[in-house]
Amino acid sequence: MPAKNFHVRQAAVSALRAWAKGHDYAETLIDRHAQRRKLSSADRALLQAILFGVLRHRRLLDHWISKLRDGKIDAETRDILRVGLCQLLILNLPDHAAVNETVEAGKASVRSLINAVLRRATLSKKRLLDEIDEVPAPVAYSHPDWLFNRWRLAFGKASAIKLMEWDNLPSETFFRTNPLAPAPESLPGKPVENAPGFFKLDGSIPTALLASGAVYIQDPATRHSVDLLDPKPGERVLDACAAPGGKAFLIAAALGSGKDLVCTDSNEKRLPRLEENLARLHAGDAKTSVHDWLKPAPPEFLGAFDAILLDVPCSNTGVIRRRVDARWRLQLPDIERLVSTQRRILENAVPCLKPGGRIVYSTCSIDRDENLGLIESFLAAHPEFKLHSTREALPFRDKTDGAFAARLELA
Repeated sequence: MPAKNFHVRQAAVSALRAWAKGHDYAETLIDRHAQRRKLSSADRALLQAILFGVLRHRRLLDHWISKLRDGKIDAETRDILRVGLCQLLILNLPDHAAVNETVEAGKASVRSLINAVLRRATLSKKRLLDEIDEVPAPVAYSHPDWLFNRWRLAFGKASAIKLMEWDNLPSETFFRTNPLAPAPESLPGKPVENAPGFFKLDGSIPTALLASGAVYIQDPATRHSVDLLDPKPGERVLDACAAPGGKAFLIAAALGSGKDLVCTDSNEKRLPRLEENLARLHAGDAKTSVHDWLKPAPPEFLGAFDAILLDVPCSNTGVIRRRVDARWRLQLPDIERLVSTQRRILENAVPCLKPGGRIVYSTCSIDRDENLGLIESFLAAHPEFKLHSTREALPFRDKTDGAFAARLELA
């Protein structure tokens, strides 16, 4: 008879196999497998803890596997061992559950191997944990070498290590109150210093407040780009890469409504969620449409906007703590490709400004090439613009998601 939580461990292994094939993001796989297996809320939380733990510590787990097992291991067995070792050495779950219930997730032909490796790990736990200090930093903190080296050059070794430590912690949840909705009598959180309207969640997610539009789950780092944009009532504003709508909501709140806000996104499939979020947040009067900003602007947009927000696609290096698989999906050549994409989007948005208008270019990256480097290159080619100001959030310094924003003003 299968062990009690066999289905949770099996779900974790199945999700990891699907993830390795590039099928979906971790969050999507958790939802899919939890629904498919009809997991309770407790079992779903366990599935998330295991899957996120394996992805956050994947490289360290593989290091431990190499210490505990000689010879080659097939991909599925390796994922099962990662699941087991994550429970034993990262999540500190009881040994009997981590071993017995994980063994059951393997095929009969490899269960004895899985059992032997996990039993060995329980006996060697203290030694394996004590030896982490002797392991190279990108292995100990499970980041690709190229990414650690890039951060070490940009921020120094100590800050690069702090950044990797930050990425491996469970993400915190923040929310923003909605000035367009009736104020709730009480809020389940504490105000965030220097971020008016933002609160750190204390307890469970307030589903009733979310449903009413009184609050929106949002990291304080998102405010920087909209603060720089500084939308004023009566101005016409474009949010060019708007889905799912978090920054569009902040713009509408500053404008007093969504009536002068235009939101576009390149993916038609994301529009329903964007429109649903805006409606719930009392900004449903904003206009939405599909447009790929790698192409020239629609004729009706030319010279039409006082302010434009470009929250462009990026490497996500500022939000790896929140997007746990981003570190493994991203490759060094992707940075150059992304910079080219970001520059094209910026160039195609320029003709949409009114004389004297402004653009805020923003990312959730902490990579200079995507941020200040791109802005400096753009300004060199566009003397008609001046750089008003920039903002940068660095997780190891500011204790929020990483972000960058630059305000460019047209003469």
